[in-house]
Amino acid sequence: MLFHLVKKDLILAKKYLLVMLIFAIVAPIFINSKLGLSNGSFISFLITVLFVEYILFNMISLQEDKYRGSALLCITPHTRNGVIKAKYVFILVIFIACFLLYNLAAAIGASYGLTRLSIYSVGVALLIISIFFGLLIPVQTKFGYEKTKYIFFITVFLTPFILPTIIEWYKSIDININFNLPIPQSIKVWVPFVIAVLIASISMVISIRIFSKKNL
Repeated sequence: MLFHLVKKDLILAKKYLLVMLIFAIVAPIFINSKLGLSNGSFISFLITVLFVEYILFNMISLQEDKYRGSALLCITPHTRNGVIKAKYVFILVIFIACFLLYNLAAAIGASYGLTRLSIYSVGVALLIISIFFGLLIPVQTKFGYEKTKYIFFITVFLTPFILPTIIEWYKSIDININFNLPIPQSIKVWVPFVIAVLIASISMVISIRIFSKKNL
């Protein structure tokens, strides 16, 4: 059932899917070449993933809102729980696709300074995406697409301008925040993944509770 719901989302996004997948290869190379930062590869990947995820998710939400897709799905054998879970699985599927395409971009754009990401960096990117969509999905489920679209739209499209500035400011004040967890380094690199899963799980439970009580 969940597979079919995710497939439905991919079909709804198919008009933009190919363009976004191409964007996932080209954008990291372009962004990294313009940033000129030591950790530009990570920032390039994060900005690219955020854009791709948001645009595709936004297009699906627009279609569902326009044609009352959620209401129609709930009169089929699909459960309300499944409808919400599919949204989170869709975000994960697109993240994995972007990561694989980024590795291709890193091979193509090596001459521009684009490098492969460490496991820890990928985990941090997933954590940030989990926080963003962990807020977006419950809020959108509660208040609807129309009432929330501009808030997250502005947030996403300001990111390429704000994020590099924040990082430069962080470097300039020379603050070193280091949490020495009493665990081996081989395990420590997976901590962001664990936190990301916890945040997504909590967000999913909240979204399911909101959607289960919503009058469609």
